[in-house]
Amino acid sequence: MFERFSQGYYLGRLYVTPTDGTRALMHRDQHEQINEAVYATGSGVERLDTPLVMKLENHHFAVHGDENVPTDTLALPESMVEEANVRNPPSLREILLARRERAHQLLSWAGETDDDAGGHNVGT
Repeated sequence: MFERFSQGYYLGRLYVTPTDGTRALMHRDQHEQINEAVYATGSGVERLDTPLVMKLENHHFAVHGDENVPTDTLALPESMVEEANVRNPPSLREILLARRERAHQLLSWAGETDDDAGGHNVGT
């Protein structure tokens, strides 16, 4: 789903659609699979529900898992969909996924921990 793009990011394509909620969401199973592949270190027991940090256009945001979101879909709060100029959702868009080190850096800059990073914008 995501391929290495640069030193700090992976690149993938997901359908972007609005949600009534306040958090960015994707299908829970996919979220856990990506979390394990990209953020897990392989040492000891690790959480697989840590938010993923993604970027669409100029906005970074924390993404959480939810079983009600269709697979291959990124559900964003309506205001974020509008800011990203997503027309006629669901719309297939290129999404950047921050690598583990970059995600931690962005979350720390925003003064957020992995546990409390909601659907808010993270960094720049």
